[in-house]
Amino acid sequence: MVEKIVVGIVVALLSGVGRLLWANRKHLSLLKVLLTPFARTRVSVAVLLRVHDEDHYVLFASGNRPGAFGPPGGVVKYQEGARRTLERLGFEPESRNREVMRHDLRGFLGALRVLGFARWLSKEVDRETATDCLRRELVEELGEVGHEELVPLAREVVFRSARRVIDGPLKVPGETYKQIRFFDVYDLVTDTPEASRLRDALLELAGDAGEDRVIGVNRVEIARGRAQSHVVLPQSAFLAGDKRYREDLTPAS
Repeated sequence: MVEKIVVGIVVALLSGVGRLLWANRKHLSLLKVLLTPFARTRVSVAVLLRVHDEDHYVLFASGNRPGAFGPPGGVVKYQEGARRTLERLGFEPESRNREVMRHDLRGFLGALRVLGFARWLSKEVDRETATDCLRRELVEELGEVGHEELVPLAREVVFRSARRVIDGPLKVPGETYKQIRFFDVYDLVTDTPEASRLRDALLELAGDAGEDRVIGVNRVEIARGRAQSHVVLPQSAFLAGDKRYREDLTPAS
């Protein structure tokens, strides 16, 4: 009798673990959040654009980290239809200091809700597509780096997925919470004249020694976090692989 009870408990536990693993098979690296079920977790969702020629990657000057450079791209925005789901998950949007940051998928969750958030995210509903996000960010950032002449080209291009990276959970220095960042890396699809012209123009700017808002870096410089006098932001590592080398830099207030 006792043996049957024990066997039943073991079978139930194994079945539960199996269901958990299957439900989260795309996000197995996130299961470690269950070790600290009552912790607070910061999440963000972003798309990065990879423009490169072999070991030469294009980076833009960062608007909120002076002297630093990172890949074009930015945070994905959620749509009104996502509000009910995000509220059910207990999503707390991060404080915004600019109107342009409204509806960013960047905020806080309880650790137990992270897996549900990741599953919702993978459905790609009620949020920007990678293409919409990259076009919006590219248009905005081309203006920020002083090359509005390329904006008409940016509005016409399409993109192809290169990789998806789940970065974390990682401890944030000086904070009590851990952080998980979801990155999608995309390439330009250069099958149109507009896309080819944009790629060529960005690579030319990145190779121009007199250009101070667009630079080119290689893998060694990305790993070192330095390209001459410029700081290379840690997320640049995801252009070349799925491993980061350094902690994030705190944005300027």
